[in-house]
Amino acid sequence: MDSAAVERFEAGRDRLASLAYRLLGSAADAEDAVQDTFLRWQAADRERIEVPEAWLTKVLTNLCLDRLRSARARHERAAGATLPEPLLAGDPMLGPADTFEQRESVSLAVLTLLERLSPVERAVYVLREAFSYRHAEIAGILGITESASQQHGHRARGRIAAERRRGGEADPASARRVVEEFLAAATSGRTERLVALLTDDATAVSDGAGLGRRLLRYETPERVASFVRAGFKPTPAKRRLAGGSPAMHIALVNGSPAVLAVVGERVVGAVVFDVGDGRVASLHGIAAADRLARLNEAWRRHEPGAPVIDAW
Repeated sequence: MDSAAVERFEAGRDRLASLAYRLLGSAADAEDAVQDTFLRWQAADRERIEVPEAWLTKVLTNLCLDRLRSARARHERAAGATLPEPLLAGDPMLGPADTFEQRESVSLAVLTLLERLSPVERAVYVLREAFSYRHAEIAGILGITESASQQHGHRARGRIAAERRRGGEADPASARRVVEEFLAAATSGRTERLVALLTDDATAVSDGAGLGRRLLRYETPERVASFVRAGFKPTPAKRRLAGGSPAMHIALVNGSPAVLAVVGERVVGAVVFDVGDGRVASLHGIAAADRLARLNEAWRRHEPGAPVIDAW
């Protein structure tokens, strides 16, 4: 393959990766899908491809749909065994963030809800909301009619809107203050303050440090507050599991404030907050090492500020 063809593909690699990440919820799987797309591009009769960007988008999207329909993916989704892979702010895989819809589409809260959609509904939602494709274009990408694309999009937006637990978009400074207050309450054992900082329909989801086969889910402010209080209570066993006494940093992950537990230069856990109207609507706790691999790579290149807690 000539250098011009390679350069053309590389020019769109980040866009393809951000599309694949939204569709799959996994950075590692997204990278694999992009590489498979490159192999298809390499083998294609490129002289007959009139619009390379459209061709690459179609190939990548359908490769992702094949992954979402695979037996392994269906089993994981049915078992509720995985959470989306968190990404540190600045990661090119997060993709476009110019509009509210684009920022929403990559939040862990929405990525988690996308798991409940059918593969086609998920693809239509992502292509329409995050990448502004018209339904006529989406129909061509997915091999469906334009009216079917509109119907899938309508159902997807309806399901996301019905289950989205927060008000308007919070500005980063206000959201950080809420998380700082939440962390202070959690580490001091002030459960009543935690409840006050949660919305009435707050939820929490955790991978249980990746030790179990199913996700842990909590609903109601009281149950979420109890889970958070227990999770943030330091014990010798937790420190052994973490490999030391972590420092607690607040960072931006998938566009939302997050508390990162860091031992040395290694992130051993992340709690990502969904904040709106001054309260926490949902939390996602991730400590499975394979789900933190890309975030860790970015963290080692990152220059963090001072931790909010030096040693937990």
